[in-house]
Amino acid sequence: MELMRFLVTILFELFLMVVILRVWLQAARADFYNPMSQFVVKVTNPLVLPLRKLIPTVGVWDLATIVLALVVSIGKFVALSAILGYPMIWSDLLLVGVLSAISQFLQLLFWIVIIRALLSWFAQGYNPMMAILVQLTEPFLAPIRRIIPPIGGLDLSVLVLVIAIQALRILIGM
Repeated sequence: MELMRFLVTILFELFLMVVILRVWLQAARADFYNPMSQFVVKVTNPLVLPLRKLIPTVGVWDLATIVLALVVSIGKFVALSAILGYPMIWSDLLLVGVLSAISQFLQLLFWIVIIRALLSWFAQGYNPMMAILVQLTEPFLAPIRRIIPPIGGLDLSVLVLVIAIQALRILIGM
């Protein structure tokens, strides 16, 4: 039973990360032709394109993809409840789905910021992976840099953002 719970959780969370990444890439207006962007689009298109016929895009926010993220997030809890035999509390399902999706976004942001920081020590020249990581994280790091500029060449914005992400994850309790 534990193996089944693990596999269902991993499958739903991996797909949820890809869907959230699609929303984030579109909101950040990241390079569509980047190999990472192409992967995300190709994996999510079979579910996003039919939804887009029903749900419009508003500004930079692709509401169809956001709805898909919520459906996947809620689907994880429904599937786990069915597998483990837990009673389903339907009234709390939307709230749990939203909080789970936000938590997943924060976890994804955490790891992308960490990977960007580590790659910045080693990357030389143009790297398409580094370019997409910069496009995704710069909207979060730039405001912090305006408040706390680099001190002696040391950029503390990554540390501040990582602490803020972890604090938010504790606050939402997921």
